[in-house]
Amino acid sequence: MHDSLNVWGLILDATITVQLVMLTLLLASIISWVMIIQRYLVLSSAEQSMWSFEKRFWSGMDLSQLYRDGSNQQKEDKPTGGMENIFRAGFKEFMRLRQQGGVSAEGIMAGAQRAMRVAYSREEEKLEKNLPFLATVGSVTPYIGLFGTVIGIMNSFIGLAQQSQATLQVVAPGIAEALIATAMGLFAAIPAVVAYNRYSSRVDAIAGNYITFTEEFAGILHRQVASTPK
Repeated sequence: MHDSLNVWGLILDATITVQLVMLTLLLASIISWVMIIQRYLVLSSAEQSMWSFEKRFWSGMDLSQLYRDGSNQQKEDKPTGGMENIFRAGFKEFMRLRQQGGVSAEGIMAGAQRAMRVAYSREEEKLEKNLPFLATVGSVTPYIGLFGTVIGIMNSFIGLAQQSQATLQVVAPGIAEALIATAMGLFAAIPAVVAYNRYSSRVDAIAGNYITFTEEFAGILHRQVASTPK
């Protein structure tokens, strides 16, 4: 019988099955928090680089110079942002097909737009990386915790059946131990769900800006290729 109850003591006294459940939830929570912080840094960096590049792009700066600046930045091992990568992919293909000669205006535009779509897909994949893990943690860990609780309560009742006298002091430690698993499941799930919803919204906003920029840039390239003397 336990004279006093404390969380750490209950965890140590739990059965091996419940302890494994708790360990699984603890690992899921730790990894989830690492992903939450990592995604926060990645999305914040993507937003800052997007606003910075948009400012330079719409400043009237020459597109070739803008492309060269990005190339120099990459040579110095400084990563370029997602929107700039889309711009560089489209502009590089546009210039390549234009200098190649013998390619129609429609062919040049189709090639540039195809390159930007590929670059966009890559950037979208980067933004969404690890979000499915947060969604999985948010949806699965409460059930894992519930599983641990069920096992713990079953063990409590089995132990109760072996007692000659059923008292609250006999059954309380087992139930408290079982409820810790549920609490740990919720502790892992709630931050993961909140982060997933928040980050999904930010990814949608950033991806929407990428798509808008792609269409605007395609319009600029189309005007350039249309104004070229044949």
